[in-house]
Amino acid sequence: MGDITLVESPVFDSRINTTREVLQMRHILVMNAKGGCGKSTIATNLAAYCADEGYITALADFDQQQTSLDWLSLRPEDRPPITGIRGFEDGLRHVPRNADYLIIDAPARSHGKEIDELVRRAETIIIPVLPSPIDMAATTRFANELRETKKIQNKKAKIGLVANRVRENTKIYGELSEYLDDMKNMKPVAVLREAQNYNRAFGRGIGIHELPEYMAWQDWNRWEPLLDWIWSKRSQP
Repeated sequence: MGDITLVESPVFDSRINTTREVLQMRHILVMNAKGGCGKSTIATNLAAYCADEGYITALADFDQQQTSLDWLSLRPEDRPPITGIRGFEDGLRHVPRNADYLIIDAPARSHGKEIDELVRRAETIIIPVLPSPIDMAATTRFANELRETKKIQNKKAKIGLVANRVRENTKIYGELSEYLDDMKNMKPVAVLREAQNYNRAFGRGIGIHELPEYMAWQDWNRWEPLLDWIWSKRSQP
């Protein structure tokens, strides 16, 4: 998996840390029918990063468990604001029209028409996958269903796979790496390690990039390939 080699240096790559002009709202959907794979963790951290970069950011929670909105309710007033959207109640009707980035946290167990409706709203789709046989099998079924949607068949959205909560140098990590490489038309873009920093950040309503560098530089480095991909044309139709 050469595209997602982990970086062990404590030096964070500043080339992805520069504000960019957004000509129209970007819609980024984080989804997987398998529950517990870290969708809300990725969605909230991505929203925090975009807000910190100076972008007008909205976070739409389509899961009735409201994990993303619970995180947002803890966000300190001195941090860059993020607009919360109760997607499970009102869809996207209340998204600010001037938003640069809309991050959509999809519910677990989405199938059929619900997948179609969610995918229709996004140009970029992130699928988290955990290193376990159960999660890989469930993601395969979900990916097959996702490929049947009209938007994916018409190549109007790009999909990135994220290996989540990974412990390197384990047998299952090797199996997950091979699995991601074999996923047809879906690009593996990042490996995020299992770390307590995500719990620390969530409990304070902040993102992993808002933790002190001495504490979180390893996690910053593992996010770098994902952020590079999101900001590149490779993540957009």
